[in-house]
Amino acid sequence: MRVNYRLSSKELSGVPGEAAWAESMGYDGVSSSETAHDPFLPLVLAATSTSRVILATSVAIAFPRSPMVIAHTSRDLQDLSQGRFRLGLGTQVKGHIERRFSTTWEAPGPKLREYVQSLRHIWDCWATGSKLDYQGKYYQFSLMTPFFNPGPSRYPAPTVFTGAVNAYNCQVAGEVCDGLMLHSLTSAEYVRNVVRPGLEKGAKKAGRDGPPARLTGSGFIITGPNQSSIRAATAEVRRRIAFYASTRTYFPVLEAHGFQEIGVQLHQMSLKGEWAEMGELISDEMVDAFAVIGEYDEIAGRFLERYGDLLDDVNFSPSTDGPIEEVQLRRIIQQLQDGA
Repeated sequence: MRVNYRLSSKELSGVPGEAAWAESMGYDGVSSSETAHDPFLPLVLAATSTSRVILATSVAIAFPRSPMVIAHTSRDLQDLSQGRFRLGLGTQVKGHIERRFSTTWEAPGPKLREYVQSLRHIWDCWATGSKLDYQGKYYQFSLMTPFFNPGPSRYPAPTVFTGAVNAYNCQVAGEVCDGLMLHSLTSAEYVRNVVRPGLEKGAKKAGRDGPPARLTGSGFIITGPNQSSIRAATAEVRRRIAFYASTRTYFPVLEAHGFQEIGVQLHQMSLKGEWAEMGELISDEMVDAFAVIGEYDEIAGRFLERYGDLLDDVNFSPSTDGPIEEVQLRRIIQQLQDGA
């Protein structure tokens, strides 16, 4: 199992050192997310301070950006990192696409399928000199003059992963992607009963041979040196579970565990702005469903017991009330990598 680290630097100036540190700890990958900052710029800096780790967006929001824009950015990052870039794309939810990005919300699954297909078509045009002619319902590309064509790269096209929650988008990932990124609000049961069957259905539909799409994620991981630190970390995870569970897009995960009524309550509270009180609705049962919990010397074994036969990559960036000792962190990373 490969182990990935998520960058946390609030300032770009901190990224090179943080990425180099993660590589020195033994991590296999470093990712950046699109929340309060752009997801691509940190990876430019990380590429200059590392030599081994995979560099991934986890995730970049697809629809506000043209596939052509993403094709160029990804190509540049792939070349800069010498073939270590992984493009991770997400759809976001309707409210953010329409009201935060001021773009049009359309059927996300079919549109994301075309997005990935058109990306590959653009990269193939550059690599082989073939005519650019992608004609889909949502995207059409037919113009590529030499001035705008970077030509072949020394490296293969970037791998493409997409984030998915519902069964249809899992199928899309199985059809056209190299991998699928799990949302934080997930469980082993949901992965086993919904996500993996969706990937397999998509691969079969597309007639894809070879290994299935890689599956990366972790749900929530709560760890610390003792039970006191774990209790403190659990309080924050309750708030995060409540935040995600209030969004109707993630209701299928709740329904898989019989928590849909709580999701409805949380959604109503979110509409009233009752964010501070929402965590109180998250029971110990819900925490146990969506989080793996254990002290430092237990956490790798407990995670592998739950997810070891389901995931190819794990996201492990422990958030504790004090810095974890580097020797201990290296030991956990190695245990996850070894599967023991």
